[in-house]
Amino acid sequence: MKRILLACSSGMSTSLLVSKMKEVAEVRGIEAEIWAVAQDKAPTEMEHADVLLIGPQMRFMKKKFTAVAEKVGIPIEVIDPVAYGRIDGEAVLNKALQLMDK
Repeated sequence: MKRILLACSSGMSTSLLVSKMKEVAEVRGIEAEIWAVAQDKAPTEMEHADVLLIGPQMRFMKKKFTAVAEKVGIPIEVIDPVAYGRIDGEAVLNKALQLMDK
C-alpha cells in the first residue's frame, strides 16, 4: 500500500487532484491511500505517509516541511505547477511513485 499525502493552503484545492490520482491508481492496479490536508496538519500527517507532495502555491513551505520529512524518513517535493493546474492525476501519481522508489 502506497501512502501519498498532498498538502495545500486549506486542504481543499487539491481534492480534485486527489480524486484523479485515485482513479489512475485504481486503473493501474496500484493500492494507494491518497489524501490531502491543510498546511497546518501536514507535519503530523507525514508520520502516516510514504511521500509528501506540496501544492505549488505553498513552495515556500518546503524548507519547513523538509525538516519533519527527514525525521520521519519520507521524500518531499513540490507538485509541478503545470500538472497541478491541469489536474493531471497521472503525472502527479507518477512523480509520487518515482520519489518513493528512490
